[in-house]
Amino acid sequence: MATPLRYQTAGESHGNSLVALIDGLPEGLRIDLEFINHELHRRQGGYGRGARQRIESDTVEVLAGTRAGITIGSPLCLRIVNRDHRLDDAAKTPALSRPRPGHADLAGSLKYGTTDCRGTLERASARETAARVAAGAVARLFLQAWGVETFGFVRGAMDVVSSVSPSVSNWTALKTARDASEVACPDPEASQRIIDIIHRAKTERDTVGGWCETHVFGCVPGVGTCMHWDERLDARLAYAVMGIQAFKAVEIGLGRACGSRFGSKVHDAIVYDAQARESSHFGFERTSNNAGGLEGGMTNGMPIVVQGTMKPISTLLQGMPSVDLITHEAVQSQYERSDVSAIAAASVVMEHVVAFEVARAFLLKFGGDTMREVEGAYSRYRASV
Repeated sequence: MATPLRYQTAGESHGNSLVALIDGLPEGLRIDLEFINHELHRRQGGYGRGARQRIESDTVEVLAGTRAGITIGSPLCLRIVNRDHRLDDAAKTPALSRPRPGHADLAGSLKYGTTDCRGTLERASARETAARVAAGAVARLFLQAWGVETFGFVRGAMDVVSSVSPSVSNWTALKTARDASEVACPDPEASQRIIDIIHRAKTERDTVGGWCETHVFGCVPGVGTCMHWDERLDARLAYAVMGIQAFKAVEIGLGRACGSRFGSKVHDAIVYDAQARESSHFGFERTSNNAGGLEGGMTNGMPIVVQGTMKPISTLLQGMPSVDLITHEAVQSQYERSDVSAIAAASVVMEHVVAFEVARAFLLKFGGDTMREVEGAYSRYRASV
């Protein structure tokens, strides 16, 4: 049996490099480095990012797992070098004994029995997400082979919420608008208002969070399972998004708003269009998509819709009340070079962790050791339906 698709990351914020080790990829997938590097570049952008992004220029190096740019079925190892490599230089990375509220500093220092938060923060830093974007970009290359596309963007921040409604017919146009926005929001008016909010936070030495959203188009019904709770696709998606640094909530489809409506206003009526029987949903359509493309832990043929809430960055230039771990005296928290807002980058990370989980579930259903075997299983499924 083929190994389930999975990945691990290694590396620290100011260490030598970041590494993603991906296992379970079938033989025969072409690894497009230009596409992966483009996604890494997207993660570095966005209004409100700090000076670190002017230092790094993330590109990926394949260390193992391919021959002539094509996977051979062994683990794929990707490396991203850190230009700002100074973890072992005590003068440039001094001890941190004044933990930042909202960060992993205090909990990690207590966990590991130290008054220096440096070790914890180096791994807890969102710099690690570069490796996750690289892994997700590989998953997106796999999904694209079957006509499955992902689209991530910023829905809003503070009192700004965009009303854009991505669909199969307009998402490519929205992608163009998103890429033209400094905050990855495809709504020009909302985009400018979010920029204004971030600018205000910067002048007040504060930080801003927001809402990120990912849509997945073209996935056939039946990906995922209702048989095992820990393999339900909605559960896996929530797990992956909550694993992103600074994310505090995940919603699928209508999400928490389901609790304020009667069932007749929540569930998506089913209709059948014989002319669309060759489409990814086999002709079974819905008049709405409140379920976010997932029912019973499985895809239902509608676009998958996931929203994540990112809290404001926990490193504030003004600091916050804290306690020195050495003296136990009341102090302001320590400042580490950081962002005012990273919601644009977070939307890229979310897009890629979502893609990885969809690819994982896809391979569990149509798995094989080679892309040819996956294609055979996929074709037989479509023919049987």
